[in-house]
Amino acid sequence: MQGKALPGFRDFYPEELALRNHIFAVWRSVARRYGFEEYDGPPLEPLEIYTQKSGEEIVEQLYAFEDKGGRKVALRPEMTPTLARMVGERAQALKKPIRWFAIPQLFRYERQQRGRLREHFQLNMDVIGEAGPAADAEVMAAALDIMRAFGLGPAEVRLRISDRRVVVAKLRHSHHVAADELVPVLAALDKWERAPADSERLLTDALRADRARVRPVLEFMSGLRDGAAELRESAAAEPLNECVQRLGAMGLGPFVEVDFTIVRGLAYYTGIVFELFDQGRSLRAICGGGRYDDLIKAIAGVDLPCVGFGMGDVVLGELLKDRAKQPEAPAQLDAFLVAVSGEDVEPVLKLAHELRDQGVAVEYGLRHAAIRKQLELAAARGAPRAVIVGPDERAASEVVVRDLNAGTEEKVPVARLLNGFFR
Repeated sequence: MQGKALPGFRDFYPEELALRNHIFAVWRSVARRYGFEEYDGPPLEPLEIYTQKSGEEIVEQLYAFEDKGGRKVALRPEMTPTLARMVGERAQALKKPIRWFAIPQLFRYERQQRGRLREHFQLNMDVIGEAGPAADAEVMAAALDIMRAFGLGPAEVRLRISDRRVVVAKLRHSHHVAADELVPVLAALDKWERAPADSERLLTDALRADRARVRPVLEFMSGLRDGAAELRESAAAEPLNECVQRLGAMGLGPFVEVDFTIVRGLAYYTGIVFELFDQGRSLRAICGGGRYDDLIKAIAGVDLPCVGFGMGDVVLGELLKDRAKQPEAPAQLDAFLVAVSGEDVEPVLKLAHELRDQGVAVEYGLRHAAIRKQLELAAARGAPRAVIVGPDERAASEVVVRDLNAGTEEKVPVARLLNGFFR
């Protein structure tokens, strides 16, 4: 079929766009309640801004090409490198801590599955310039309050928190994992719950197929959840414990679970990390994030600590549909104007324009037709009322307002119609 959307891309018909707009409105409302300012950046960036952060292998996942000026560029797959670049350019002038949010459209050339497409919109919320766990708790609280704003409670969503420093300390001191082995070992751990066979393969590769080392690390990984209480007693867990305490003080404790199997696969995370899931784990993570204190320095040469998260619209939209929390497509019209005769068309045009000037949404038939046809069109457009203008009504400076749901009608003076009738 010609004209079909590309694989992994979406058309937004009015009902789908109503859900997207609802998600965006909640995102913006909560972000602003938390004092975050909205920013944006270009959808096309130099390719090196992504390879510098994630290595050359990421190119296979990008929409990357050479532009007409010979520059290697890519459609943005994530927002954090753009944020780092923008903050780095004005780091001295910006008041710290910086509290910014954005809702970019992102693009990745990946295999499609439920909850993952090749494009999506994503809320990014970041606090920059504050190293303590108070900032970590702040962004997590915002993510949870977004869930609450959608009508989702602790019985439906859970925030799983960890700290890579705790896990790394245990791997280094108890299992003698070398510094250059940490990133692939953590990447293996990140897959442990979703794909244990893949996790074991990655771990075996990371530890050079040394079974004497692989076996105890596998046992450590499999016991991370049950051993959470013991790990929280270590000195490395102090920031994590303070973060959990702060969330409890906000009344958000019932949403929170400490889970050291959460390490996040990306190498740039440096401390506390977290993921938000539906309670039954039937979907991918609703959001994920954590502390990435070295990234702005790596990209822009400015040493500023950062913490933040990304929340995509695809998984969130699936969750809202599953829980019947999506909004109905809003009725666009306040009324449909009906001209009884050809002589009533110009008065209808005048009335329509006066009502629109007052912010009232109205429509009328673009071709004059029988009253029955006009009323059928009004019903098809979802108008709650029909405003009928005929010779008798014009003579009396009034209209007939028919409630298209109840079937009742009343005569209303034009002056009243134009003076707050639709409020």
